[in-house]
Amino acid sequence: MCRLLDRFGFFVIMAGHCVKLYHDKRQQKLRQSLISSNPTYSALPGKMFVASARGAVMSAALRLFFCVVFLLANIGFLRAQPAIEDIENIRIPTDLSQVEFYLITVDVGDHVWDNFGHTALRIVDNSTDTDLMFNWGLFDTSVGYVRFAANFALGNMDYQLGVSPPEWELGRYQQEGRTVWQDRLRLTEAQKRTLYQRLAWNIRPGNIEYAYDYFFDNCTTRVRDYLDEAFNGTLASNSTALTSRTFRDEVLSHYASVPLLRFSLDILLNERVDQRMTQWQQMFLPLQLREQLQRQGLLADSQTLMQFTPPASGVNPYWLAGLLMLPVLLLLAGVRRASIASFSSQPGFTLLMPGMSYRLLGLIGLGIALLSGVYGLMLSLGWWLSGHQDIHGNMNLLLFWPTDLLGLGVALHWFLKGKAYSVSVTRKRVVVAYLMLHVLAALIYLLMGLSGLGEQRVGSLMLYVVPLLVLYTLLMLIAGVRPVRSLSFN
Repeated sequence: MCRLLDRFGFFVIMAGHCVKLYHDKRQQKLRQSLISSNPTYSALPGKMFVASARGAVMSAALRLFFCVVFLLANIGFLRAQPAIEDIENIRIPTDLSQVEFYLITVDVGDHVWDNFGHTALRIVDNSTDTDLMFNWGLFDTSVGYVRFAANFALGNMDYQLGVSPPEWELGRYQQEGRTVWQDRLRLTEAQKRTLYQRLAWNIRPGNIEYAYDYFFDNCTTRVRDYLDEAFNGTLASNSTALTSRTFRDEVLSHYASVPLLRFSLDILLNERVDQRMTQWQQMFLPLQLREQLQRQGLLADSQTLMQFTPPASGVNPYWLAGLLMLPVLLLLAGVRRASIASFSSQPGFTLLMPGMSYRLLGLIGLGIALLSGVYGLMLSLGWWLSGHQDIHGNMNLLLFWPTDLLGLGVALHWFLKGKAYSVSVTRKRVVVAYLMLHVLAALIYLLMGLSGLGEQRVGSLMLYVVPLLVLYTLLMLIAGVRPVRSLSFN
């Protein structure tokens, strides 16, 4: 599929699934020369170009970045298709009864970039024995991977239409182990003409690129919108019912096989993805587009071109957060008053079996400080720098602060030294004030979540993560940091 990420996904994200890194300059020049030789590109089912796979070497790292630079959207509206200039110059096959259009639906994969699937159109002209696949999931990396990744994170995402023989596309899905369905579109000759003209327009040099939007303008919504134009708006008008699903629901369910990414996206996405979708909006997903077309009787001759087992769901990451509360509770139960070991010591508290307990606390602290600080940094920088509206003003900034990264030093001390972190009395007051602010922010977070003041859906975070963070913060306040006197001799 392709429709969730419009705005900054994990700085990870995702724009994964439809993405195929097979674009290089030489193929671009070839394509441009083919098109420039025929401005209307009348060889729609005749000449073809295939982008190269040069970028495949870096695909895993780059796609992982996308999928955790994830997933983010805005609220879309129906858009009229732009007028086709010089439509009379587009050559249409003389016998449209010999031309068939097929919907190609690709199931989810087992990588972070293909967990939503993919959609393409296949055109077969039996009169000229040509067979082409139209795919809107390409992007140009000729500007360099670093610049492209930076543009993606900032919300400047330009994708392209690519055309290739079906054998090339299907062979790749075979290697990836992804199920592929093919359905013939039930089109009249007039509808075929409309769709053919739109594809001919789309393949022109000035129209081949589009501003990618994960929810509202991706490889699947392009097909949906072109089909709606061919059906004269009936696809949209018959898909206005409200569903029970939200954009967040689809994100979390489709990334159930990648627990860390699922957890991260739940944190990074704000309340904009918590609206219920209409059937039309839900068709940003390839399988939902196919289902709606089937429901409206617009598909025929369904075939399963290849079939594989979809990826299994992973462990619910919130359960792991819940389990992490057990050692924190055990450590709290082991808090005891510390003895004054020297003139520099201050009264305070320590942990039972401090050598082992503080090392355990250090392990927990390293994980919490790293995740909280990184999430806070991404949310803050995303709000400040990125055009992705779906991470702006995120309620989770009350929980996750960039400054929590400073806690890595304290946690590392616990782990290596096996004892409380010693600071001056003045610094202890600063630490206490910081931790108390954290607790206060967490209480405000709970109030907003329980009262509905915050429109963002944070139920799982309130149930599993907030208690863990509060307990950990209390443990730090009580026994994590110990003040020492500052001695001076005159």
